[in-house]
Amino acid sequence: MDRRSFLKNSALGGAATAAGATLAAPAYAQGRRTLTLVTTWGRGLAGVHDSAQYCADMITAATDGQLTVDLKAAGELVGAFESFDAVASGQADMYHGADYYWVNQHPAWAFFTAVPFGMTAQEIQNWYYWMDGKQKHHELGEIFNIKPFLAGNTGAQAGGWYRQEITGPEDFNGLKFRMPGLGGQALGRLGASVQNLPGAEVYQALASGAIDGTEWIGPWADEKAGFQEITKIYYTAGFHEPGAALSLGTNLDVWNSLSPSHQAVIENVSAAAHSINLAQFMAENGAALERLQSAGVRVLEFPDSVWDAFGAASQEIIDENMGDELFADIANSAMDSMRKSSGWIAKSSGVYTAQRDRVMGG
Repeated sequence: MDRRSFLKNSALGGAATAAGATLAAPAYAQGRRTLTLVTTWGRGLAGVHDSAQYCADMITAATDGQLTVDLKAAGELVGAFESFDAVASGQADMYHGADYYWVNQHPAWAFFTAVPFGMTAQEIQNWYYWMDGKQKHHELGEIFNIKPFLAGNTGAQAGGWYRQEITGPEDFNGLKFRMPGLGGQALGRLGASVQNLPGAEVYQALASGAIDGTEWIGPWADEKAGFQEITKIYYTAGFHEPGAALSLGTNLDVWNSLSPSHQAVIENVSAAAHSINLAQFMAENGAALERLQSAGVRVLEFPDSVWDAFGAASQEIIDENMGDELFADIANSAMDSMRKSSGWIAKSSGVYTAQRDRVMGG
């Protein structure tokens, strides 16, 4: 699909055109460039801001400052959810964020963060780096004048924080809950009033009662955010983000103006960030969960009836989008890769970890 014809007929097209009419392209000094990186993260948000800062620092270091990346956290230049349009239009050079924030631009963006009942972190890596996931990401990005790469991963995310226990699907009816992406749309099918709030705004919304519950990431990031100060009910396994990837997206015109060596730096720093960030979250979560429990947090699991309702609603959302050719192409690619990966993982490491817990006592 030609991106200019797509943009002309999309909501983004109007925004990009308007922005382009009022915002001058960034100016670059001869031989040295400063690239402005906007993020969807408040400065200091555990793990997610770390990944963005890693990308900024390592691109700068690996190019000996020929590319200096100037990181602007959410709200410092543009709002968290304005970063996509800022980069697509050329107001900023790069963004770091979760691509499922852009599902209103196109629902297929969700596959490059997470879809409900989708891929684990390892399965995403398999698809992206060894199958055709990266190619699909680039094809989608080109439509919006963006060159994206995965650049972080939180691992499996928690089911979230609630003021009351969830005993059945009916408990979601009327519940004001923060959850982005297609998972949030699925939760809406159960009657929830779904909110999509930037991470930096979630604590205050929960504390004030503007929302009844929230998912964020997992024990370490959630503890740092302070949700245990508000409620002690925590569901640790969620359906919505089994391995949530983060992305670094560069304005495509800026990308095309870079030297091949500088392009290679951005691509490889992004891949390193994806792996290192996943290790960071996985290394921190266990101890954080123990601290939360010591502080009185009740760790719960959803009953099977709720999991069944999550599954039915999630399948509805996927099926309703399959009429879109681009969505179907990316969905089929991701699902085919997941099926090929999951069979071996279940019979090898899945069996091993279950036996390890049985034999060695967890």
